Amino acid sequence: MAGLVPAIYVRCSAKGVDARRKAGHDMSEGGVLDRVSTGAEIFAANRATGHVALDVAVADGITRRRRVHEDGSLRVRFPNSEHDALEAVLVNTAGGIAGGDSFAVSLSIDRGASLVAGTAAAEKIYRSNGADAEFALNVDVGAGARLAWLPQETILFDEARLARRIEIELAENASLVLAEALVFGRSAMGETVNRGFLADRWRLRRGGKLVFAENTRLDGDVAAKLARPASANGGVAIATVLVAPASKAALTAVRGLDFAGEAGISAWNGIAVARLCARDGVALRHDLIALLAALEQPLPRLWTN
Repeated sequence: MAGLVPAIYVRCSAKGVDARRKAGHDMSEGGVLDRVSTGAEIFAANRATGHVALDVAVADGITRRRRVHEDGSLRVRFPNSEHDALEAVLVNTAGGIAGGDSFAVSLSIDRGASLVAGTAAAEKIYRSNGADAEFALNVDVGAGARLAWLPQETILFDEARLARRIEIELAENASLVLAEALVFGRSAMGETVNRGFLADRWRLRRGGKLVFAENTRLDGDVAAKLARPASANGGVAIATVLVAPASKAALTAVRGLDFAGEAGISAWNGIAVARLCARDGVALRHDLIALLAALEQPLPRLWTN
């Protein structure tokens, strides 16, 4: 009929059913809408969300879980570790992140505790129909505590949209190694990223004072921008490693490495930032592992298994 909004019948997930019931929609016993829903309603009700909040502390000389909260499709698991630090592995049961999805991780490392946190696999950011996928990392590292945030690569597909925010609070004598890698398309699969959107906001505070701030933005013709000599010079895999504090010996060791791609490291205000750029994800991972080894940072078990 003229003037009516196009609509379709859908079978909803449990999450979608709950969302529609809260909105006052009637549901049949089988979970099928008793009325028609527009595409916009379907999209809004079926976005994935996830939140993990992890609080660790030292007990009897060992770092242990003090509080674990899981919500939505994000989980955290604790494999046996050969290292002194507690190891936490994030698992996204949604199988990837799409436009409109929202995920958040909150980590609190109490005085003297040590945590190595990462992901079970590379995270995939899929093509979006216009909405941004959102990810937020909030970290609080107490006095004498140590955090190594070492997720596996984030892979962006063509026309993906990602807005990421990283906020870190370090005590004066806390330690941090943070490594984030971005891969624009899987070269081995013949994938390329022509267009997309990335907004990446990082803030690091030590003792309440801002010591590192960075905003990165790629929008529109991503391939052309990565091809510029001043950006990635044609590379499609980049990484940033943030280290605090940074010793001169570690800086010397990193600068003496033979990288497959391009790399550089700078230090100021008691912190160091390393940048890596490679032709593909395989070369980037090789360089990232070499750099972390030079920093004497043990890798999570799932990086090599």
